[in-house]
Amino acid sequence: MAGSIWPVSKYWTTTTGNSMKKLLLATVATLALAAPSFAAETEKTVGQAPQSFYLAQDTATMKCEVVETQPVSGGKVKVVGAVHSTKAAAETALKADKTCVN
Repeated sequence: MAGSIWPVSKYWTTTTGNSMKKLLLATVATLALAAPSFAAETEKTVGQAPQSFYLAQDTATMKCEVVETQPVSGGKVKVVGAVHSTKAAAETALKADKTCVN
């Protein structure tokens, strides 16, 4: 009985070993191809405009300040000058503006 099991056992080990190698190779290949899709992506601002800064002047007091949202037209606050892309640029424009009382 031991003689008849040996050839089957030998065949089974060889087939299983080759199958395991193929399975391992397929797994490694799949992971290698899929890994880039799991990489972290940078945050995107879809549908959002870049941040803008405005000089807002209170029409009653003539005082100005830097704001991040554009004042509503027809209100007691109006936009002075152009839109600025950075807060520092808006503050520089605020210091240079002659119509503002600060």
